[in-house]
Amino acid sequence: MENNVFEQMAKRYDTEERIELAKVIVKEVGPELRNNKSKSLLDYGSGTGLISLELSDLVDSILLIDSSEQMLDVAKAKISHKGIINSKVLYADFTQETPELKADIVLLSLVLLHIPDTKKILHELFNILNTGGKLIIIDFDKNDKINHPKVHNGFSHEELKNSLSESGFTSIEIKTFHHGNRIFMNQDAAMFISSSIK
Repeated sequence: MENNVFEQMAKRYDTEERIELAKVIVKEVGPELRNNKSKSLLDYGSGTGLISLELSDLVDSILLIDSSEQMLDVAKAKISHKGIINSKVLYADFTQETPELKADIVLLSLVLLHIPDTKKILHELFNILNTGGKLIIIDFDKNDKINHPKVHNGFSHEELKNSLSESGFTSIEIKTFHHGNRIFMNQDAAMFISSSIK
């Protein structure tokens, strides 16, 4: 993933549009975290923590992981500003090397579309999850209007289900939950949530 793009964007990443979209996502992910007060959450590709920091009171601990140090600096500032005590950040890029980590829940919010080898990353995340752990993915439904060399144009539910089950996940559920104007590369798009169990 081209870090420099995200490094440059970090300071001005939290636009009004992104904050609004994050609220929609938080509202959808919240119920997935019911009864998980004792669980650890790993937010892979966390960016500035727009999603997971809003969920910090639903889980025991949160680890925000991103391959952009600047994004994590913004997240760190939020953590201390809001006095969140159960959240830490880690600079890492699992497409290069995956550190020895374990988590009960892994969240991937609008990140998969930036990762060229989706099967490899799903395999890495499967290994990080504790047995019985949950992978939550938020991303865009496949969109033929999008064509970009560095970004997948969304995902078909069927293809993603196949990739997840090839990686060993079970109880895979995927549903579209939001349609928005110009939310994906300036195009109208739909977002889905997928949850699956290791």
